[in-house]
Amino acid sequence: MHAASDEAARLRRVRARLLHGLYALTPQLADTQALVAAVAAALEGGACAVQYRSKTSDLALRGKQARALARVLAARGGIYIVNDDPALARAVGADGVHLGADDGSIAAARELLGPDRLIGVSCYGDLARAEQAVAEGADYVAFGSFYASSSKPQAGRADPAVLTQARGLGVPVVAIGGITAGNAEPLIEAGADALAVIGDVFAHDDCEAVRLAAEAIARVFHRVAAASLPSAPGRG
Repeated sequence: MHAASDEAARLRRVRARLLHGLYALTPQLADTQALVAAVAAALEGGACAVQYRSKTSDLALRGKQARALARVLAARGGIYIVNDDPALARAVGADGVHLGADDGSIAAARELLGPDRLIGVSCYGDLARAEQAVAEGADYVAFGSFYASSSKPQAGRADPAVLTQARGLGVPVVAIGGITAGNAEPLIEAGADALAVIGDVFAHDDCEAVRLAAEAIARVFHRVAAASLPSAPGRG
């Protein structure tokens, strides 16, 4: 039993290292067909991961959209994370769940998802929260907001230094909050393994523009990351 648990943890670490680049977070969009097309375009543009994030849709629509995106990710490749809802993540066969401060415990999510799925945790600007999350089994930690964010305009600001400090935690470090191709470089240099982005990717009227926006961020990430020493345990 212990060996099986160790192997599951090893496989999670391998999967988590794929969080390296653009981590696209979905916009609030009721049109499932349009959402699927936009996500496919972001993946074509180079997103390494997609998080289904829907704060206001009803349960039926969330289930429909989460399943539709699961099919897109299965066909095109990439890590698939569901925001807030471990039960939905399990139901659609996602790679894992992302938990905020009010989304329940890591232990409860692990119990529901099983030993082989990823659990990410929002840590805002709080390194101690990240340390605790990793101690409880988080597979990656996210910090932000680093810039003004239209998705969370009231979010507190995080200091990029927390990304550098978090590099010793042994898990991927994700930056979030108002990130664009134009302001991403300092966050990558500070230690971000992935950039979680909504607006700069999806705030476009057509899929080609979404693809180009994703491509621009992915290009910046890989250029800057390639010039940095791979000294972070989480950096893939």
